[in-house]
Amino acid sequence: MGTLATYDDMRRIYAEVKTIAVVGASDDPTRAAHNVPAYLKEQGYRVIPVNPNRERVLDEKSYPTLLDIEESVDVVDVFRPADEAPEIARHAAEIGARVLWLQLGIVSNEAAEIAFEAGMEVIMDRCMGQMHAKLGLGPGPVHGI
Repeated sequence: MGTLATYDDMRRIYAEVKTIAVVGASDDPTRAAHNVPAYLKEQGYRVIPVNPNRERVLDEKSYPTLLDIEESVDVVDVFRPADEAPEIARHAAEIGARVLWLQLGIVSNEAAEIAFEAGMEVIMDRCMGQMHAKLGLGPGPVHGI
């Protein structure tokens, strides 16, 4: 198995990526799955919501799955349970994403292995918004009320 991305790797990832697909993006402003992608969008990243139950999230078209996205994706940011992560990793590999990012509390060695085999970088159990702030790249997201 490959190794998880280091802080230096994460700094490089934030600097290089432009498009982030957020699997499990929410339109509920009290949820991290809304506030984190909203924050990333405010920081200048192109955020593509993936949620089969919503047509739009964050004023962006929402897609049912990663496979439905019609443009290039750099990072797949996952707000879904760990047992769904392997399938998401397979889809991320299929669309040519460079990074699989499993949000805080989500760990899946199977998903990581799938991603590593596809040549992707992997980050697990880290909030993409909080890490952006921790690395001194922005103020960080506001979570909920």
